[in-house]
Amino acid sequence: MPVDSHLSPDPPRAGSLTAVPGLRVGHASDPKGTTGFTVILCEAGAVCGLDLRGGASSLRNPTVALPGHLVEKIHAVFFTGGSAFGLDAAAGVMRYLEERRVGFPVRGSRVPIVTGAVLFDLAVGDSRRHPDPAMAYRACRNARPRGVAEGSVGAGTGATIGKVLGMTRAMKGGVGTASLSRGALRVGALAVVNAFGDVRDPATGSLVAGARKPGKGFRLAGTEDLLRSGAAREAAPAESTTLGLVATNALLDREGACRLAAAAQVALARCLSPAHTSYDGDLVYALSTGKVAAGRLAVEALAVEALSRAILRGVQLARGLGGIPALREIPACGRRAQKDLICRR
Repeated sequence: MPVDSHLSPDPPRAGSLTAVPGLRVGHASDPKGTTGFTVILCEAGAVCGLDLRGGASSLRNPTVALPGHLVEKIHAVFFTGGSAFGLDAAAGVMRYLEERRVGFPVRGSRVPIVTGAVLFDLAVGDSRRHPDPAMAYRACRNARPRGVAEGSVGAGTGATIGKVLGMTRAMKGGVGTASLSRGALRVGALAVVNAFGDVRDPATGSLVAGARKPGKGFRLAGTEDLLRSGAAREAAPAESTTLGLVATNALLDREGACRLAAAAQVALARCLSPAHTSYDGDLVYALSTGKVAAGRLAVEALAVEALSRAILRGVQLARGLGGIPALREIPACGRRAQKDLICRR
């Protein structure tokens, strides 16, 4: 199992999801409860697709992102901590959009179309404190078209990775975002990294963060190695989930958006070790906000790369909370990592 920490803990800016016109991102965090809420607003409407791969997902209103639904466009996607408790927070997004008269027109009124998903963070911080409608409303008020915060914020506040040896050997995950462009085409991504497994740099194939071996120093245990050898017990169910979203100004119908979401799942498979487990609720949303003509394969390739970068940034920019250390706080993987320091296994 190669372990390579040459990945800088302070990566250069890589753009953000909001490079795609029509999107705003907002966070609200509860450091005491170690949980939070992230919202992606698309008030002018966006075609939405969804692809589910993990075995422990929990969602609100997923059918609006699947072929066959009457409503073609949605107005917000949210990611929240709190496990299934967090689903109730969506009422705050509904209230915010209703006040702005954003939604699907019905008999003189407008109904906001909102979908989203939760991650499990109850094992960190105060499990009795959950994201609620007030927090979600605050995240909407905080939403901006630029300057998206990353790391241990919003839904990433209580995110963790590498749990095969228990929470005492886990590391911190978080929110990351990135974007790519080709001419007029824009593709952006946002990820909340809360994986059961480790995080791998797809450029090198090496693990960069995850379950740590007992003892002094920074030594990654290698979740897949432990599982294959039978050296680790099965984890408790539903304690993880990495949530991803890709967006583009390319013209896509809902079927095309679902295909884009499915293609972008490659990023999770490349960066998470393992991905899509029975204990993760791994999923990817896809949004189309524009009318730029572009080949689907090009959009898919850009989406995979953008989401991969977002996943890595979520781990690189996280900060330790609740007694869980972050990559940037591991002494051997700090500033010296920029000089290609290799942490010994």
